[in-house]
Amino acid sequence: MKRSPLDAVHRELGAKMVPFGGWEMPLEYTGTIDEHLVCRNGSVVFDVSHLGTMRVSGPQAFDALQAALSNDLGKVAPGKAQYTHLLDDADGSVLDDIIVWWHPDDEQTFDVMPNASNTERVVDAIGGIDVTETRAVLAVQGPEANQRVADIWPEAGAVGRFRVIRCDWNGTSCLVAGTGYTGEPGLEIAVPVDAAADLWRAITDAGVRPAGLGARDTLRLEAGLPLHGNELGPGITPLQAGLGWVVGWDKPTFRGKQALEQERERGVSRALVGISTEGRRPPRAASAVLVGDDVVGAVTSGNYSPVLEHGVAMAYVRPDLAVDSEVEIDVRGKRLAGRVVDMPFVR
Repeated sequence: MKRSPLDAVHRELGAKMVPFGGWEMPLEYTGTIDEHLVCRNGSVVFDVSHLGTMRVSGPQAFDALQAALSNDLGKVAPGKAQYTHLLDDADGSVLDDIIVWWHPDDEQTFDVMPNASNTERVVDAIGGIDVTETRAVLAVQGPEANQRVADIWPEAGAVGRFRVIRCDWNGTSCLVAGTGYTGEPGLEIAVPVDAAADLWRAITDAGVRPAGLGARDTLRLEAGLPLHGNELGPGITPLQAGLGWVVGWDKPTFRGKQALEQERERGVSRALVGISTEGRRPPRAASAVLVGDDVVGAVTSGNYSPVLEHGVAMAYVRPDLAVDSEVEIDVRGKRLAGRVVDMPFVR
């Protein structure tokens, strides 16, 4: 089990630690609902050092990533970040969803950030150097996030949405990106290991609350953001997930392109939707979605929404099931009344 460079800090704060993707990471400090609401109304900081970082550089780096990943890097430029997928070449399903940070000071260098459990798979596909253990990654999120960071580090706090900048924290060079996974404004900071604890403490001393992976999951669910292993994974394509915009259709080639083009022509067999349920009882993953007595799909993620104060779920269902359709979710033999809704659940 790997540990974050901030492991000692989390334990000092009394965090509840859990295994996640081969790492031991903080689940919560004061409670998932409390941390969730602080992020929606103020600002929190997550340790997301478990995410991988593959550094791909050199004169062939751009072409290698273009051929391997689904999105079109030609749409962005140095100093930008892009969301993309690594697809299975046979069926176009999502092997991993990834953020690429294009270094602002070197047009031939990219940091490719896969999910923790998929790092080896991504290295095999794109090459590069695994620099995960050289840095920590702090995600500061919430409507007050940028201002709180700007109070102690003005250059970092000013980073724009999906921009990537390099700036120094107390003489240590860091990469800062205007990215996140909560549906809120914010930024993510890749900081060398030796400076990580000092930066974490400076951010929390500025009034930003620590938050764990429990709140990170409920926040991304309210925001309608997919999670690999739930909404994305083997047999699930970007088109089924409603993520056709992640596909660079005009690129001459990329892994999985032919399979996706065939699916686009024939139509998807299922579609990802949001379902709002009545009451506080949460829908759960793998629960059947029913219309009458007919099973029309299955929940991939479900939980109680702290903001809406009722259950929400993401589910794959028949593609003809329209918004406002009434459904039920079978949770351990008890049916929850629900309705298909647009996502995100919370804007």
